[in-house]
Amino acid sequence: MDGKYIKDKIENSIPKTTAEVTGDGTHFEATVVSVAFEGKSTLERHKMVYSALREEMVEDIHALSLKTFSPEEFNEG
Repeated sequence: MDGKYIKDKIENSIPKTTAEVTGDGTHFEATVVSVAFEGKSTLERHKMVYSALREEMVEDIHALSLKTFSPEEFNEG
């Protein structure tokens, strides 16, 4: 599994989203910025990302650390 595949899957599954993904092939870290996250809790945001990667989380991805932001939050930080 590579980071580009995960990035593309997240961006294609959640509208108006950008993702940066790093990892070693089984353990990954992702920063995801999306308009779709506005007004959502951290738990709701993470569920959205995990839903996009549902199949991959079964066997290919052993760990995924997430940082999720709305565009406004990302630009403030």
